[in-house]
Amino acid sequence: MRAVDIIMNKRAGKELSREEIGFLIGGYVAGEIPDYQVSAWAMAVFFRGMSPAETAALTELMLKSGTTMDLSGISGPFVDKHSTGGVGDKTSLILAPIVAALGIKDPMMSGRALGHTGGTLDKLDAIPGYRTSLDIAEFRRILAKDGFAMTGQTKDIVPADRLLYALRDVTGTVESIPLITASILSKKVAEGADALVFDVKFGSGAFMKDAADGEKLARSLVDTGTAMGKRIIALLTDMNEPLGNMMGNFLEVEESLDCLEGNGAVDLMEVTLELAARMVVLGGKAKDAAEGRRLCEDALASGKPRDLFLANIASQGGDVKKFLDLRGTYRSPVSAEIRAEKSGFLSRIDAWKVGHAGVDLGVGRNRTEDAVSPTAGIQFHRKGGSPVAAGDLIMTVWAKDEAGLAAALPQLREAVEYSNQKPPAGQLILKEIQS
Repeated sequence: MRAVDIIMNKRAGKELSREEIGFLIGGYVAGEIPDYQVSAWAMAVFFRGMSPAETAALTELMLKSGTTMDLSGISGPFVDKHSTGGVGDKTSLILAPIVAALGIKDPMMSGRALGHTGGTLDKLDAIPGYRTSLDIAEFRRILAKDGFAMTGQTKDIVPADRLLYALRDVTGTVESIPLITASILSKKVAEGADALVFDVKFGSGAFMKDAADGEKLARSLVDTGTAMGKRIIALLTDMNEPLGNMMGNFLEVEESLDCLEGNGAVDLMEVTLELAARMVVLGGKAKDAAEGRRLCEDALASGKPRDLFLANIASQGGDVKKFLDLRGTYRSPVSAEIRAEKSGFLSRIDAWKVGHAGVDLGVGRNRTEDAVSPTAGIQFHRKGGSPVAAGDLIMTVWAKDEAGLAAALPQLREAVEYSNQKPPAGQLILKEIQS
């Protein structure tokens, strides 16, 4: 068997066998098949796609390329949520303590910012002292104590995905539905969850630009995950505009605490509570999403999720007092404002343009080795649908340095779209997809 033959078969649109996929993935992880051949195969997959059987085989082989989290001895249920990536999306930070307050364990293995999308680990790293690199023993201890734990992917967990993910990002193959499916599910199954809720985003700020492609990805995740023995629900959600009122690493942690104190933005809380409600259903604590949402709202009102959020900061090495002292003030000294150029209505603030401006500001990264700034970001004072008068404050912007600010400001001004009439309210959650 030769890698070049496998590449040519996929290039011709043929269905690859489990053995062929295993030969390629195993050889890549072992260092026996070079990057350029795997790049060629990924591009062939991008254009030719994969059958459900191929996608399931790829996912299982990636999962078996390394170790998995052993959660035996900890009482469940174990339910996690995963987003396909967006701008201002900090729902994981908010919903984990909410569902934990209801007796559901959330073993959360997250990623870092790449391109225009934010990363949960970068946000948590902005908390003074917080550690996102946990060994399995620490992860188990914190999960059992707080009901959730936040860690990154280690070199031993799904190494095939770690290698392939970095390769896809620089070869223009990120948006391949089979490759996204295998990447997400291999990591999520490895972390030990019994059930999963997927937030599949579509729109300008998502990898899937239209709802039809988003639904295809959601269906692929649901079908493949179900075939692997997991209970799966996917929500198709809008990402044409940044979610919430903050975009940035510390800023989003700060906003998450605001939400847990009952002061969350309407759009952010709508998506968060609907995702959390499905987690509660899959965890067996509610009969349907409506009951699940009521339980989540009651938990929020009790204050317990806020206490768990702060307890987790302490458990993972963070300085709670310093974090609270920095709240509202931990910002870069390099800043500017974006004000309305005309009167009327904001039709939207384009998430794609904001996300790319965020990379220049220092919120995100173009390469995995790039550093990010904890204090860079944007506060949105107006959102799509808001009436504005010329000169009204729309955004406050903080940058890592003057050069980053100068590069970002034109993009942010261009991201603000105006209309003469109030735009119709968009639908945040388009549909639910189950097996």
